[in-house]
Amino acid sequence: MGVGNRVLPRAESVAAETLERFRAAAFPVANVADAMGRFGALRGLRRMAPAPYLVGTALTVRTRPSDNLMVHKALDLAGPGDVLVVDACGGADYAIVGGLMCRYARRRGLAGLVVDGMVRDDDELTELGLPVYAAGISPNGPYKDGPGEINVPVSCGRTPVLPGDLVLGDADGVVVVPRADAEQVRREAEAVRGNERGVVAAIERDGWDRAWIDRKLAANGCADG
Repeated sequence: MGVGNRVLPRAESVAAETLERFRAAAFPVANVADAMGRFGALRGLRRMAPAPYLVGTALTVRTRPSDNLMVHKALDLAGPGDVLVVDACGGADYAIVGGLMCRYARRRGLAGLVVDGMVRDDDELTELGLPVYAAGISPNGPYKDGPGEINVPVSCGRTPVLPGDLVLGDADGVVVVPRADAEQVRREAEAVRGNERGVVAAIERDGWDRAWIDRKLAANGCADG
């Protein structure tokens, strides 16, 4: 076993009861990102096809941008509720995941896949309905030579992801919550959502207080002509 070419043991994950609370709440990922000070959102990745709300725990993979051998191995290790989070260095030339792998992932009960790189078989992904997030589409298939790593810290969408972290996704994208912070973030996301619901109600009755804008501009020294 060596650095860059290894499979590490599964890490401790978010507590099952916390995971269920997030699943039941189905917070918009925007609310969760706001609750974490605008940190945690994976940049440059989008949901490839309409799919259910994504909630699960990260099983991480690091691979070369042209190779998916370790991604195949990770699929064999993954199970119900796991989200495969693949650091493929944002490569734009080769699809790291395709329809067959996603079909296998769904069969094994994975919650979804997040790939910092390309995927392919867009029509099949739409048919499967499995949450899949990626940087884009490429028809080029990958090599299967390795090396790679499983269950190591990775960077995905320019955001650090540790094995066992909480992964949430909707139509806006993906946010990752550090495992140790999940319960605190859940409470704060509930407060963010409650505040937004209050604003919606105020808008509907034409009662949204907009005075804060001029106060902020004045504090910034903005000239008002």
